[in-house]
Amino acid sequence: MKFIVALQNRMEALKAQALGCLKKKEGQNTIEYVLMLVVVVGVAGAAGMLIKKYMPTLFDQVKAKITGGMNDM
Repeated sequence: MKFIVALQNRMEALKAQALGCLKKKEGQNTIEYVLMLVVVVGVAGAAGMLIKKYMPTLFDQVKAKITGGMNDM
């Protein structure tokens, strides 16, 4: 009988410990994820603005290489 009571007490202690671990709120929350998203979108937007002036000439170069390659065939 003592063994069963000791086992029940141990199970209650483990249950309390597990519930205590689940109640801890550590790690990232929604605000941190939103801030990271804002930073990533900001960096992507800034990069887009910086390379925007090079895009027309880049597309012209690619077009010339494609049409030149087709004419060589």
